[in-house]
Amino acid sequence: MLRSTSYICALVLSMSVFAEKATIDIPFVPEAAVIDGHVQEAVWQKAKTIQIDNVTWPHDNIASPVTTKALVYENGNSLFVAFIAKDPNPEQIRAHYRDRDKIWNDDLVGLKIDSLNTSRNAYQFFINPLGVQLDSIEDELTKNENASWNGIWSSKGVISKAGYTVEVEIPLRVLNFDDSQKIKTMAMEFLRFLPRNERLRISNMQLDHSNSCWICQMPLFSGFEKAKQSSNITVTPALAIANTQSRDIDGDTVPDFTDETDYEPGLDVKWAITPDTTLNLTLNPDFSQVEADTGQLSVNNSFSLFFPEKRAFFLENDDYFSSHLNLVHTRNVASPDYGVKLTSSKQGHTFAGFVANDEITNVLIPGNLGSSIVSLEQKSENAAFRYRYDVDNTLSIGATSTVRQSEDYRNQVVSIDSKYRPTKHDTVKLQATATDTEYDQHFINELCDDDPLEQCDKDESVLRVLNDEDKQGMGYLASYEHNRKHWRAFASYRAYESAFRADMGFLSQVDFNKFVTGFEYRWYGEDNHWWNRANWYTDWDITHNEDGELLEKEVQSSFKLQGPLQSIIEIGVDHRKRTGLRHDESSLAIDGNTDLFTENTQWAYFEMKPKAGVFAALTLNTGNRVDLANNRLGQRYLVKPTLNFNLGRHFEVKLRHTYERFKHQGEDVYTANLSDVRFTYQFGINSYVRLAVINLDIDRNQQKYIDDVDSTYKKLSTQLLYSYKLNPETVLFVGYSDSGYQDDDLTSITTDNKTFFAKFSYAWLL
Repeated sequence: MLRSTSYICALVLSMSVFAEKATIDIPFVPEAAVIDGHVQEAVWQKAKTIQIDNVTWPHDNIASPVTTKALVYENGNSLFVAFIAKDPNPEQIRAHYRDRDKIWNDDLVGLKIDSLNTSRNAYQFFINPLGVQLDSIEDELTKNENASWNGIWSSKGVISKAGYTVEVEIPLRVLNFDDSQKIKTMAMEFLRFLPRNERLRISNMQLDHSNSCWICQMPLFSGFEKAKQSSNITVTPALAIANTQSRDIDGDTVPDFTDETDYEPGLDVKWAITPDTTLNLTLNPDFSQVEADTGQLSVNNSFSLFFPEKRAFFLENDDYFSSHLNLVHTRNVASPDYGVKLTSSKQGHTFAGFVANDEITNVLIPGNLGSSIVSLEQKSENAAFRYRYDVDNTLSIGATSTVRQSEDYRNQVVSIDSKYRPTKHDTVKLQATATDTEYDQHFINELCDDDPLEQCDKDESVLRVLNDEDKQGMGYLASYEHNRKHWRAFASYRAYESAFRADMGFLSQVDFNKFVTGFEYRWYGEDNHWWNRANWYTDWDITHNEDGELLEKEVQSSFKLQGPLQSIIEIGVDHRKRTGLRHDESSLAIDGNTDLFTENTQWAYFEMKPKAGVFAALTLNTGNRVDLANNRLGQRYLVKPTLNFNLGRHFEVKLRHTYERFKHQGEDVYTANLSDVRFTYQFGINSYVRLAVINLDIDRNQQKYIDDVDSTYKKLSTQLLYSYKLNPETVLFVGYSDSGYQDDDLTSITTDNKTFFAKFSYAWLL
């Protein structure tokens, strides 16, 4: 009987996805609440009450152990929400003063808004009990969340003996919506995250775990009759000042520093031309990145590292440029003088385009076994365009085009893609891309002279493209996934010809075709179980180059278990046959007759959050791996501990270390250590001071290398930064950073760069 009842409930839940959703009315109240965290004003009595009482993760729609409700209304200009979060043990509430978007491990309340009701994107607004904000945009097409997006909205939180309350005002100008409709309908989900022994995701809705599209399941809310998109003009002048002291250290010669001070005024303008179309302009922008990137270790790695975009101009509606492939990676535009961006979304039609110049041309040189990034001191023009049509909730069709060119170089890309969900369980993705690239000899010479991994010499496919033998390339992607509550199966195929070049994107491998298929099974724990979720994952893939030669064949499997103290234990094994980078005095080209190696790797990952403000993780990896620098098999050991902890609500310490050791026939080849330490004192919601120290230490056994290498390489970078943010666009940064290194020609770490910098910007909303 119980099984029959569960089956009927599951069937009803499944059918409800395709049924017409009920619409909830949001009341219009002309008054504006005072956002102070105290839900005491009479205006809240006129609001709609939403119960947040269903645990959707890690459990499968069970009753919430705590009481939470949201009070919601709008006044034509803003959406107002008050959260009343009861807690029987308020001393266990996890809340810290952090920088914006750094509060994911705290107690949170918030909401998701699909303001266009297309099931394609959702704005996410979350707040911790102290009022610190976290916002992002969820992209259903790519399954990514853009946490770098920042809106200007208000929030305040207050902790009490009964729990905590949060008040929120979201100006409707932050959202994209169609104001040609008298009554606007938006999909919304109201949420509470409760991190204790487990981290519970508590929602106002039931979540069907067999449906991979969560945005599609959000309830509908209607109202906003008087809401109109205004001109929404934001003018943000900025001033950046940098004093840089640098020197080129040649061998044991250490010259004096050269001193240079730059004053860079700039101006950003954001204008909502129509309710659906936004124009962004920037003149002489300061595109410098303020915060230091997290340290990454790349010793035995032939592919370039990926770093995310963090700059405001490019982040505005950057999800509009998304497709299945990363064809628009804006960190390729390093130093522009100007930028223009136009974005629009209405009735299923989405358009985005930007144009920007660049004083530096960064070029990714891809091959089938490796890639490298080269920076050239020459100007370029850059443009990217994207159009997507959402036929309905099941089908999207899009097109992307990019252009990058200078006097002696041009790269053009045209791509079409689609995503189709014939049922809630099935997803099909397709994309076809054509590229056309031209280099002249001057560009080739400059490119290859500054090629750190010598891709120009080592990869024949690179040589063919550079020498103009093969200018045009094609790329293809096709994938299918079937998802159920307890299992999913998937398969994909992608292929890129050797001449394929997407220089505005980040695609680091070409001259290959790869087929992947895999399976995952999931278990859900009951209330009386010590664990709450488990899954087993496995996949198999095979990769060849254009000539049909095997590059890689791999099978991998892993098991993950989530348990008490928000812990995760994951173990896995990989078995791989792969091609090495051949070193041959007669030819360095990767054109066949390369060695195949068999790699067997075992790895484990542990993570836990035992108490408020504490996060600990450990990655272990060992097995035989290819020594890419010397084209042979050896033994690799990797240990990567992480510890983050808070001392009170204001002071945070983050410690991250990577230890990697490689041995061949019992002798060390290299030992690498990378330490990343950050101390942050958050004065309040708006300001903090942070010290970051990144230290790299690599020791190599020169007797075990084919090519000449330094036996010692050390690099030390530090940054001291003060930040004050009134809102995401009104900011003040003041800081100091330096870096230095040591190699075999230097007896100690010698500083080669010092920078004192300040940046100020102020946003006027007109």
